[in-house]
Amino acid sequence: MGDFKYTAKTSAGQTVSGVLTADTEAAALRILDERDLFPLSLSGGGPATGSRGTRRRVRTRDVGLMYGQLADLIGSGVPLLRALDSLIRSTVNKRLAGILKEVRGAVADGKSLTDSLRDHPDVFPGLHTAMIQAGERASFLEEVLQSLSTFLERLDELRGKVMGSLAYPFLLAGVGTVVLVAALTLFVPKFESLLGDVAKPLPTEIVFGLSRLLRDHWLLLVLGAGGIGALLWAAISSEGGRRTFETWRLKVPVLGHALRLLSITRFCRILGTMLANGVPILQALAISKDATGSRLLADHIAAATENVRDGRPLTEPLRDGGLFPEQILAMIAVAEESNRLEKVLLHIADTVERRTNRQVDQAVRLLEPLILCLVAAAIGFLALGLLLPIFTMAGTLGKS
Repeated sequence: MGDFKYTAKTSAGQTVSGVLTADTEAAALRILDERDLFPLSLSGGGPATGSRGTRRRVRTRDVGLMYGQLADLIGSGVPLLRALDSLIRSTVNKRLAGILKEVRGAVADGKSLTDSLRDHPDVFPGLHTAMIQAGERASFLEEVLQSLSTFLERLDELRGKVMGSLAYPFLLAGVGTVVLVAALTLFVPKFESLLGDVAKPLPTEIVFGLSRLLRDHWLLLVLGAGGIGALLWAAISSEGGRRTFETWRLKVPVLGHALRLLSITRFCRILGTMLANGVPILQALAISKDATGSRLLADHIAAATENVRDGRPLTEPLRDGGLFPEQILAMIAVAEESNRLEKVLLHIADTVERRTNRQVDQAVRLLEPLILCLVAAAIGFLALGLLLPIFTMAGTLGKS
């Protein structure tokens, strides 16, 4: 979003000039056209003053709310252009409002809503535009938009639940690490000078060695941690590294099973929602494959797509991967035979989502005491290392 200075002629032939705010030069020209102004010159496009809000990313929650509002407007008989105008005025997220202005301009120029949204793939991914295209073609756009709104709301709730559940364990780990580092760098050196040449047990030597390492070589430790992090990031960024990491992650007890169910939930809900809204199954499978968040699962869905293309069942490649539980595969197989795949998939998504919530809660309940035990063990070892020499000195003095 930037400021554009313009000079233009009105319909009465008068020359006017001013400043307007738009995302692109094309959008600025479109705004001038809507004002019945003929542009003579247009310059600028730098960041607008006070535009910090326009740089905010568009959250899934905002897009879902916009879909719901658009569905309500269309369902009430409001024409599409007028509905978009209403959304532009009521949308709080300034970046989304600016994008809706461009979408509105493209629709006014004769483009379909689907093609207008496809110009902004970072906000409206292929999943959304494929469903909206099906709704436009089959004249049930209101139902599609409402389905998208509900779907994004459920997805945002699940993501928020997972992130909220992990906040406390991460806080515990962070506070414990800060306490240990502060004790090793500020408190332990005083004990080291106090003990002097007194014989020190092994735990004490380990504690004092860690303290000297942190105090004298902290820069090397930071650089080493940064280098290891960069190497890990480079490994994970490669295709093979990502697959290896995901394979390892799915084998983690409790957490791996919860992550696998989360990917299955996303696949079933996306595929079921798209099929229920008229998207052809091959196109729906191709889009849901890329939206699962799991490369391993995406590979098996791609194989299942080829099976469906050849007229074979969907379940065989899914079973070969070993990621889908047998109960879910049995339900999908029966749904294929009875032509109720979209309803069964949405039912599976609801059921697995409840199971995933229980798995997440269980994983978090196990993670909290585990982190507490690790922090307590580290602090206990620190205290043991500091107190053992004192006990040894006290015993020696008592004997003498």
